[in-house]
Amino acid sequence: MLSAVAVVLSYLESLIPTTAFMPVGVKAGFSNIATMFAASAMGFVPAMAITVIKALFAGVTRGVTAMLMSFCGGALSTVAMFILFKYFKKMGYLLIGIISALTHNLGQLIACAVLVQSGSVIGYAPVLIISGIITGAITGSILKAVIPALLKINEKASFKGGN
Repeated sequence: MLSAVAVVLSYLESLIPTTAFMPVGVKAGFSNIATMFAASAMGFVPAMAITVIKALFAGVTRGVTAMLMSFCGGALSTVAMFILFKYFKKMGYLLIGIISALTHNLGQLIACAVLVQSGSVIGYAPVLIISGIITGAITGSILKAVIPALLKINEKASFKGGN
């Protein structure tokens, strides 16, 4: 169910014209809310499964390069968020959201550097750091606001024997 939510959020986000208020290639990352919830409440494997499904969706809708970028950023981010939720949860959703967004951007920069076979893409890092802080704070704040409802839904689904 969370994978479906992530895919729908990703699709809806792609309908928002970003050129007016966000730099090239930057997305708000609302689908990461589902991955963050999975990492915090369900564990690493469900969170990584959502990441893989989101990357496959990117591949089907936007091509192989988008899939690779999505997977590389998403996988690094998922590892970071899982570690943070498991060992450093007191950091809070806002800071974990920011670190997750920054590691996602780092994974995408690495993938981009490999794809274009040049380290020159590092010049875009300042833009990604600023946007990662902003978008990560937003997604972390949204997760903090909706997590009580998500936990109730998850608890009911677990009680009924399904997720």
